[in-house]
Amino acid sequence: MASSMGENSLSPEALIGRFAEQRILVVGDVMLDWFIWGSVSRISPEAPVPVVEVQSESRYPGGAANVARNITPFGATVELSGLYGTDPNGTLLEGALADNGIGMELCLRREEYQTITKTRVVARHQQVVRIDREKRRPLVPALAAELVERIRTVLPRIDGIIIEDYGKGLISAELVTGLLTAAAGHGIIVTVDPKPGNPIEWRGVTTVKPNRSEAFACAGIEDLHRDAGVDPLSDEPLLATGRALLEKWSCAQVLLTLGEQGMLVFSDDAAPVHLPAKAREVFDVSGAGDTAIAVYTLGLCSGLSAAVAAHVSNLASSIVVGKLGTTPIERDELLAAIGLNFPDGVPL
Repeated sequence: MASSMGENSLSPEALIGRFAEQRILVVGDVMLDWFIWGSVSRISPEAPVPVVEVQSESRYPGGAANVARNITPFGATVELSGLYGTDPNGTLLEGALADNGIGMELCLRREEYQTITKTRVVARHQQVVRIDREKRRPLVPALAAELVERIRTVLPRIDGIIIEDYGKGLISAELVTGLLTAAAGHGIIVTVDPKPGNPIEWRGVTTVKPNRSEAFACAGIEDLHRDAGVDPLSDEPLLATGRALLEKWSCAQVLLTLGEQGMLVFSDDAAPVHLPAKAREVFDVSGAGDTAIAVYTLGLCSGLSAAVAAHVSNLASSIVVGKLGTTPIERDELLAAIGLNFPDGVPL
């Protein structure tokens, strides 16, 4: 590993070296992302819709599996826990995960569940349509208990847990209670990407990361300045929302992702910190949130403060929105961005 630049900072290489040492568990709704790439040269005579001439197809881990995929470029050890079906798309998901070096030993595969699949048809670098195959089913307590028992076996060697809720039914109160109870006493950092409408008590986690609309929905506060371009640190409803969520969830931090306005970090022991979005052409926002929580959690587990981890995460998100599809950030891309933005080293 590269040496640090001083007692209170790390070189970019040393930070990425720390990333490689982390062991992360991702728990959540796993999916298959299926892309159909083609071109459009005419409109259908049957209806006013484009005719897409298919040129290629590709399949990638999606949902919580895409969060895991965003961890692998840094050499960290990643475990994935979720639920998928015995249908053909379940087999395709296994192949996509194997291609990315992600094991499924902590996942459950059940005949009664359909593998969640999102198929995107892309022509001329633009998404034409998305086709979702899913059947939302609540997680029965017996399956929640079985997942927790599988997870319990790896907790002694885990540094961080990411709970990724896409609202498909896996993240239940029983699963979260069992998971947090099992993790207690292991000194594990727990970060959460929540879904509004799922009444989960997040007490005991480290950070909850909602986006702007999710945050206001969870806090029950009206967003008066959503499209007004108000400075986040002067947006009183937004600040009230962050404070309310810190109290509601009794967590150490609430990390609000604000799209083109960047991120806002609320901590129980510090004033809010705003991290403006880095100027970059937005090509495709698919998967940007997955990248954000993956890199943020790696940062926390590597010893960074919440504000600095969010800064690095913000850099990562600004890179992936310039890519087409759910393409993860690469190690060298983040390394270069960190060096550019932290010329004197990354503060600890």
